[in-house]
Amino acid sequence: MIKMKKPIFFLLIIVISIIMFSACAREEDNTITIAEQYGLAYAPVQIMKDKKILEENLVGMKIRWKRLANTAAIREAVLAGEVDIGFMAIPPFLIGKDKGMDWKIISGLSMSPLGLMTYKEDLKSLADIGKNDRIALPQPGSVQHILLAMAAKREFGDTGRFDDQLVTMAHPDGMNALLSRKEITAHFTSPPYLFKESEEEGIQQIISGEEALGGEFSFIVGVCTEDFYYKYPETYKVFLQSLGQVIEYINQNTDEAATILGESYALSVTETKKYINWPGMRYTMEIRGLDEFISFMQEANYINFENIELADILWEVGLYEKQ
Repeated sequence: MIKMKKPIFFLLIIVISIIMFSACAREEDNTITIAEQYGLAYAPVQIMKDKKILEENLVGMKIRWKRLANTAAIREAVLAGEVDIGFMAIPPFLIGKDKGMDWKIISGLSMSPLGLMTYKEDLKSLADIGKNDRIALPQPGSVQHILLAMAAKREFGDTGRFDDQLVTMAHPDGMNALLSRKEITAHFTSPPYLFKESEEEGIQQIISGEEALGGEFSFIVGVCTEDFYYKYPETYKVFLQSLGQVIEYINQNTDEAATILGESYALSVTETKKYINWPGMRYTMEIRGLDEFISFMQEANYINFENIELADILWEVGLYEKQ
C-alpha cells in the first residue's frame, strides 16, 4: 500500500475541492432557475416549459423549473439564492420589496377574474358575512387578502374587519372545503378553481376582485433579483423576449394552447379552452393596478416605504399601464 505524506494529502484535497467548486460555479453560471405556482394564471410559464421555448432561445443554458406552494416559498427560495425569476401577485411582491428584497418586476403575465365564493344563500354581500363565517384564502398578504381588505375599507371603513375570520388554505383545499360545505363558508379564489366553483349548483359570488380594487389589475407578474438582472443582462433580455413570444402564441393559438394546458392541468381541451377564454382572463405583459395597490397598502400599513418611484420597482417602466 502506498502511503501518502500528510502535506501532499492535504494539498490534493484542496486541489480536488477547488476543481469541484469551480465545476459547480460554472454550472450555476450556466443555469437559470424559474419558480411558478399552480393555476391557469401561470399558463404562459407552463407552455414555455412544455414547448422548451427557453431551451431554444438560450442555447447552452440549463433551465430549472420549480413549482412552489405560495409566494412565501418563492421569496424564501430567492433569498436562499435558489431562484432567479419568480411569478406572483403584486401585493406579495410589494411586501417583499418593503422588507428589503432586492428584486423588481420584469413584466405582467396575466389578468384574471378573482372572486369571493360562497354556498350560503343568505350571503349576498360583504355586509351579510357574520362573525361565525370563515373565509379561506391562500395566506395573509396574498392578493386575495389585500383585495378583501380593500373592499372592507371601502364598505365599512375597517381594513381588518374580516382578519379574525380568515383561514389559510391552498386553492385546491379551499375549493374542496367550500364544495363539501365544511370548515369554511367562503373562498376567495382564482382560476381554475373560481371557474369550477362557479359551475357548481348553489355556489355564488359575493364580490369580484375587480369590484374590490375598483378596476382592472394584473393578477400575476414576473420578478427577478437585481443580482440576476445586472449579472446576466443578455439572459434577462432573451427571457423577456421569450415571455412575449409565448404570450403571443397563447393568444393566437388558443386550441393548441388548450391542448397543452389541458394535459398539464388534467382538464379536457374543451374545459381548458373555455377557461382561458373566460371573460376577464387575459395574458399580457402589461402591468396594471400598481398605483392602486401601493396607495392602499401604504395607507393600511402593509408596506412602509415612501416616495417610491416606478423605476424602483419595475425593470421595464414602459410596460406599466395606469388606470
